[in-house]
Amino acid sequence: MDYTFHFYVSGRVQGVFFRQRTKQHADLFGVKGWVRNLPDGRVEGMAQGSERALQLLRDWLEHGPPMASVLRLDWNPAQAQQFPGFDVLN
Repeated sequence: MDYTFHFYVSGRVQGVFFRQRTKQHADLFGVKGWVRNLPDGRVEGMAQGSERALQLLRDWLEHGPPMASVLRLDWNPAQAQQFPGFDVLN
């Protein structure tokens, strides 16, 4: 069974390869969805996958890549959607 979550990541999360590394980890864990930068400096995304895969991605999002400084992760259940893969949006 797949679950879907909507997330926001706050802190120093733009300009540190956060979106690209999120995609790499999502692909590794078998998670589908998307990630994008927001004008207010946060990163937003949707993630869909198994409970285990989503937990792995969530754990990674709480820290991000080495140059990031995650201050907050908002992770909320969302309505199921169909995603062909995991995309980095502009």
